[in-house]
Amino acid sequence: MRSWIAFWNILMKDMRNYYLKPPNISWGIIFPVAWTLMFLLKSPTAVDVRELLPGVMSLSVLFGTTSMLSVTLTFERRSRSFERLLLAPLDLNLLMLAKTSGAIVFGLINAFVPVLFAAFLTDLSGIDWLPALGAIFLIAVTSTLLGLFIAVSVKEIFEAQTFSNFFRFPMIFLCGLFIPVESLPIFLQPISYMFPLTYGADILKSSISQNGHLGVPINFLILLAFAVGLFAVSVRNVKHKWIY
Repeated sequence: MRSWIAFWNILMKDMRNYYLKPPNISWGIIFPVAWTLMFLLKSPTAVDVRELLPGVMSLSVLFGTTSMLSVTLTFERRSRSFERLLLAPLDLNLLMLAKTSGAIVFGLINAFVPVLFAAFLTDLSGIDWLPALGAIFLIAVTSTLLGLFIAVSVKEIFEAQTFSNFFRFPMIFLCGLFIPVESLPIFLQPISYMFPLTYGADILKSSISQNGHLGVPINFLILLAFAVGLFAVSVRNVKHKWIY
């Protein structure tokens, strides 16, 4: 019981100190809106908002979660505030879940900003919300754990930002967000399937615009495998790099 009280307090502290700050809230709103307007204004023909929505939602989650967690954990490690948490009588797995939960919640909120705007532009009836919600959650989880992996792998905040972009920008073009994976050159397609976002975006496409090219069950299984693998590797790195 005390462990879960500690979990809740760490989550609430991170939400107050990092995620609910006005600049972060505005970033979560402005970023997806900017991406949507870019496609609407640059396209010479009418844009199908429902076709665009899965990609914008995925990017909103990806950039929100990885940016926040990789930077905040690196900052806490530099200021040694994270070391005080490591000294607490709390299981390391539960501690890392607490530190990642705030970013996951922030990513979930970001995902629905473009949905809110899309509701004013098009009819959203017919969306299969159950798998869509599951996909949004798993995209938030895997993106957050990617941010955790980055934070554990670097020492400086600027390194975390640079390393984050090393993963994020290829995902924009290789994960089927706006260019279908099957339309990419053959030599790039295997790289696409190495990113968890490819499978989350495909579930959203199947749920929102009914044009996913992989099966929804297999997408969920692969996303879960990515989540477990990223968490295990990150916790192992914390033990070996930050504790021992």
